[in-house]
Amino acid sequence: MTAKEMWALYGEKGAYDAWQFGGDPDGLAALVLAGQKTATASAFPLYEAEGEPLPRAGEYSVILNSRNEAVCVIRTTQVYIAPFHEVTAAHAAREGEDDLSLASWRQVHRVFFTKELAAIGQPFEEEMPVVCEEFERVFP
Repeated sequence: MTAKEMWALYGEKGAYDAWQFGGDPDGLAALVLAGQKTATASAFPLYEAEGEPLPRAGEYSVILNSRNEAVCVIRTTQVYIAPFHEVTAAHAAREGEDDLSLASWRQVHRVFFTKELAAIGQPFEEEMPVVCEEFERVFP
């Protein structure tokens, strides 16, 4: 199913974005479907480099798998920015990955952000701002 088809089935009017989680689009989308993943995090410098607006509470997204097929619809409930080293254990647990610990979150995201930032010629730094987004799955 395409993002457009899923959005029509959901029945909401208005704008939405369609995207897949980085790193493991299929596994992370499955965690959203299972109700285990209700948050995500992105490196703020990537938004700046790509000229992309930050997500905002109330916005909708169609989550895609690695084949760009629609998996579900989410609604962003909260967005805040924190330095990497100040992301909380509560946020790490809401991301629903690995053992849900802050230590695991930091290890995985340090590697992921380092790779993503290298693509735009920037180094990873512990003080780097991170966009923390919380959401709820609204369909199916």
